[in-house]
Amino acid sequence: MNGPGISDLDAVIAIARERSFRGAATALGMSTSAISNAVAKLEATLGVRLFNRTTRSVSLTDAGRSFIERVGPALLDIHAAMDGARSQQSKPLGALRINAFAAAAREIISPLVLEFIRRYPEVHVDLVTEGRLVDIVADGFDVGIRRADLVPADMIAVPLGRPQRPIAIGSPAYFKEHGKPRMPPDLLKHNCIRVRLPNGALLRWHFEKQGRTVQIEVKGQLTLDEASLVRTAVLEGVGVGFMFEQDLQKDLAAGRLVQVLKDWTPALPDLCLYYANRRNPSAALKAFVGLAREIGVKR
Repeated sequence: MNGPGISDLDAVIAIARERSFRGAATALGMSTSAISNAVAKLEATLGVRLFNRTTRSVSLTDAGRSFIERVGPALLDIHAAMDGARSQQSKPLGALRINAFAAAAREIISPLVLEFIRRYPEVHVDLVTEGRLVDIVADGFDVGIRRADLVPADMIAVPLGRPQRPIAIGSPAYFKEHGKPRMPPDLLKHNCIRVRLPNGALLRWHFEKQGRTVQIEVKGQLTLDEASLVRTAVLEGVGVGFMFEQDLQKDLAAGRLVQVLKDWTPALPDLCLYYANRRNPSAALKAFVGLAREIGVKR
């Protein structure tokens, strides 16, 4: 049997952090079976169980906890050494992992990500979209894409422009039958399409005008957790939705959707690319950041 490799150790660290084989697999971009095989191989090599597993939970054994405490810092040093070696590459190679929320990914996929892989065909880009905020270093990402006000203070941020504006919309047929809301509280009289956030909470619709802010806990028959589904429901005349304007530009221009409460929906802070302040960033990371700055200047 071959001895454990760095990827096996990464798997164990990720499981301990996520307390889930599935969560670790997602964080590392691996399959759950590959994660399980890595742990089984390492446990067989060490001759001890590292995790207590049930159908509902995963926890470290005493041996596993001791192992993680000793191997974790050493593994960070190994990865730092590998990053240092990669920084000496003459051209971008290898993998680049990016974490972004879905709306941000849609904004940067064409001008940034696709342009990057055209310029650097020897780099594999793994773009992961999720609504929750993650620690990009702990979860193994090179780059994060978030609104400027959500970027951690210890990260290097590169403004991308591309303002995000959530707006209230409905179909012409819906508003013809039910009338248009004139003030945010009027939404309480409408059938609104509610959105469930990744943490399970329902999105509160935020409005602002001349320094006055209003948050509405809307009511409605339908609750969804994906923007494209909200758009479909609104187009079908089910009710009023709350989505990012940039995802609806064609529908608005064609008259399929109508925006309401326009003067109550200011733009949110612009998007930023951010990454950890490493001494030895890889050539791929440096090239990606350079392209982001270039595109930002063009805008």
